[in-house]
Amino acid sequence: MAKILRAVTRDGSARIIAEASKDIVNEAFRIHRTSPVCTAALGRTLTAASLMGSMLKNEEDSLTISFRGDGKAGKIVVSADWKGNVRGYIQNPAVELPLKPDGKLDVAGAVGKGQLYILRDIGESRPYSGISDIVSGEIAEDIASYFAKSEQVPTLCALGVLVDTDYSCLTSGGILIQLLPFADEGIIDILEENQRILPSLTTLLKDNKLEAAVAMYLKGIEYDIFDEISCGYVCRCNREKTDKALVSLGKKELEKLLNSSEKTELSCQFCDKKYIYTSSDIYKLLEEIK
Repeated sequence: MAKILRAVTRDGSARIIAEASKDIVNEAFRIHRTSPVCTAALGRTLTAASLMGSMLKNEEDSLTISFRGDGKAGKIVVSADWKGNVRGYIQNPAVELPLKPDGKLDVAGAVGKGQLYILRDIGESRPYSGISDIVSGEIAEDIASYFAKSEQVPTLCALGVLVDTDYSCLTSGGILIQLLPFADEGIIDILEENQRILPSLTTLLKDNKLEAAVAMYLKGIEYDIFDEISCGYVCRCNREKTDKALVSLGKKELEKLLNSSEKTELSCQFCDKKYIYTSSDIYKLLEEIK
């Protein structure tokens, strides 16, 4: 399981949410068989959604992040619940790109330019939807920009995925630090300086526990960790939902399926689970419509 730590500065200036998400990213890699650059792009988005999902208040609440860029990896869609459990997919998981001159994976090139959509369903009549431009394609900068422009919340966001030689995830994680109303502006300078001198988050998590990584980001600031939760890659697809999806096609489309083949197969984009419908199953759905 992945682990999320939640903390707050003792003066009430900022809240901190940090996560070690290796298990989540490796499950996504197992399901989608992603190339290294797509493992990094999807893994960072999964981690960001998990962090943001853990900020939701109610059990029924959910959050969806969608990167719709013009890069070769295509669309990235990830959803999260209030405990930080996530599921997601990347449109073209096998895409490979040359490494950048510094030897790092070209996540920005895979994502490209476009829009970032964030949808929060918190039980109201209409879900809250926020849109911002993809500023870099590196995911963390885009999430920070979204919070600053769409929600007017100053946010430090760091995300990282380190891919192993067998293309699995060696380590991954993320940290969100958000200023609260009436925050001491001096804390901003400390946070920015700490981030400037620190190595990458994946380097920190490779050599240290999550608690130690948080301490390095908050060096010089008093804080308390008040919560620790476990989360994972969790898909909630089921037969009932695929039944509804087929029924939504309407009578004519179901009749076409009934006449075209003996079996119809639906595959979940998030977990790749297969749902098989025989002619008898399709006929029963038609009967329900009638």
